[in-house]
Amino acid sequence: MTKRFLTPSGTAFTALRDVDLTVEPGQFCAVVGPTGCGKSTTLTMVAGLDRPSAGTVRVGGHPIDGIASGTSFMFQTDALLPWKTVIANVALGPIFHGTPKKTAYADAREWLRVVGLAGFENHHPHQLSGGMRKRVSLAAALINEPSILLMDEPFGALDVQTKAIMSNELLSLWDQTRPSVIFVTHDLEEAIALADRVVVMTAGPGTVKAVYDIDLPRPRGAVQEIRFEPRFLELHHQIWAALREEVERAYARTAPPSGSAGPEGGPS
Repeated sequence: MTKRFLTPSGTAFTALRDVDLTVEPGQFCAVVGPTGCGKSTTLTMVAGLDRPSAGTVRVGGHPIDGIASGTSFMFQTDALLPWKTVIANVALGPIFHGTPKKTAYADAREWLRVVGLAGFENHHPHQLSGGMRKRVSLAAALINEPSILLMDEPFGALDVQTKAIMSNELLSLWDQTRPSVIFVTHDLEEAIALADRVVVMTAGPGTVKAVYDIDLPRPRGAVQEIRFEPRFLELHHQIWAALREEVERAYARTAPPSGSAGPEGGPS
């Protein structure tokens, strides 16, 4: 699959080129790569929110034509409606799918209990912490019982402790229903701790550079503890060697020329 965009000047910009990637049913796949390599664009292609310029995206063997059914999407920023209560936000998906409001609210209440937010049903998003809003977003994604869960750096803005708690909760909830997950992250440790497979993308235009199977046993246990296991460290060293090359390439494109003036007039 290839995706091109028109720049403001009218020239074509290739964001993704010849991406060839398969995610198996029930597999947790993490995608890592430097900023601007097309990770988020890949998710929009799978979701059917955008169309490829060339090639095909298939779900269940069928080409995507419009928004893919059975797919839930957790975005980088909270996609919660600020004027609706927590329970109304979580119930929104089932109601859109035709579930009676009473049933949708009962299901939403149960999912909020599962993610640890019982008692906050009638709060509004602005009344919650960042971690609590992520719990609401996770409940809103999972209540639809997706076969595919797309996650675009969902925990990137959280502090380290809250991020670890959310990662553990995600693994626990995923293990109950086992949707296929495509999890975009800049955090290689997070990718290895969560995933069955880690995909490394090249610096833009993005394509698949390497795919690594993560042979750490499941259940993984606490993600903050698994990072100290010898096999985890071996995998991190191996994958970082491939990822570092792409990060350095991406940085070299944006770094000022050697000897150019810095902000104070001196060399950069």
